[in-house]
Amino acid sequence: MLSIIIPVLNEQETIGKSLAALQPLRRRGVEVIVVDGGSTDATVALAQPLADLVLGAPVGRASQMNAGARRAQGEHFLFLHSDTALPEQALAQISVALNEGKRIWGRFDVRFDSPLRILRVVAFMMNGRSRLTGIATGDQGMFVQRGAFEQVGGFPEIALMEDIALSRSLKRLSRPACLRARVTTSARRWEENGALRTILLMWRLRAAFFLNADPSRLAERYRHARKHG
Repeated sequence: MLSIIIPVLNEQETIGKSLAALQPLRRRGVEVIVVDGGSTDATVALAQPLADLVLGAPVGRASQMNAGARRAQGEHFLFLHSDTALPEQALAQISVALNEGKRIWGRFDVRFDSPLRILRVVAFMMNGRSRLTGIATGDQGMFVQRGAFEQVGGFPEIALMEDIALSRSLKRLSRPACLRARVTTSARRWEENGALRTILLMWRLRAAFFLNADPSRLAERYRHARKHG
């Protein structure tokens, strides 16, 4: 069985639609877990009738996703952002990748729900870089065998780049299955702060992370840039 784990914080605008799209998978036995980081809006109330489990955890994607994984019943985990939609046949493709292939983890290609040409280029570059390096991002819908996730200790509970850090750990066990089917993720943070500005910001943060900068300081820079963008 697959467990889909969704970290949320004040997502009342998107969570209902996102969870409604997962109901056909629930009817096929997929478990949906929503992990709230302390929302002050209606996120939890909207999620409760549409998920198998809604629980709270200290705010932070790594903390929330680890909390969901600890309560999950499935043998495979899919970590999904609340503003990201799965492609058709996602369940079958994950099953083939993890059960019939030699991979213990993987991710989808990504596209943005925006007509902006620059974001099509960004998605193309993200997918190509991930395929080349074996590093995935949370926007790409990362999935993993339960045993492998537990073997590497789950997500490092750092303030930013937890997806990159998990990818590094899982790469030691196997390269990822890079599925060409595409998840569709929200372009809101790119459009709100300017696509080019966001691209440059993420490049700087990623470079600093690979040079062993403190993730807490990087998170502060990220929040400041978004607030004053």
